[in-house]
Amino acid sequence: MTYRLTVLVASTRPGRVGRQLGDWFAELAVEHGGFEVDLVDLAEVALPFHDEPHHPSEERYLHQHTRDWSATIDAADAFVFVMPEYNYGFSAPLKNAIDYLYREWQYKPVGFVSYGMTSGGLRAVQMIKQVVTTLKMMPLNEAVTVFLRQALDADGRLIRTEALDGAAGQMLDELGRLAPAFASVRAAVAH
Repeated sequence: MTYRLTVLVASTRPGRVGRQLGDWFAELAVEHGGFEVDLVDLAEVALPFHDEPHHPSEERYLHQHTRDWSATIDAADAFVFVMPEYNYGFSAPLKNAIDYLYREWQYKPVGFVSYGMTSGGLRAVQMIKQVVTTLKMMPLNEAVTVFLRQALDADGRLIRTEALDGAAGQMLDELGRLAPAFASVRAAVAH
């Protein structure tokens, strides 16, 4: 069975490097061969600030954008969040996208491609682990950390290195081990 990996680009800021990193990681994930890969860009999804009147756990979605978002997240077996660090935290659009839903996130592994100028996004990853574990997601220890001062060339393009590609490969291997196990858990909970 092939499992579906959703690579979620979390930055919506004009001029961001997140989409470039998302494209790079999605390409590596396809080459890895262990997943059907979907790239989802929050800038393209364009969710409004959470506007559903009912608690997400009720799954009584009034808006079409929420129903579409639910279907996208529900279809995934695993996630990789491509996420910047803003002021020691993760981005507001990512938190908003997470908060729209509840059950759709549950019992799925999540990896992180984080980036930033000084910490490579590590502080944002530590902060989001509290959020994803509350949703019964399994955050991976394997991660890709991108220090932008060293990772971009003079034109702002990613400099691919063995270290970055190797870290991505390790994370994909771990996602490949966990996705089937968590699919079994979701099946057991559904019955």
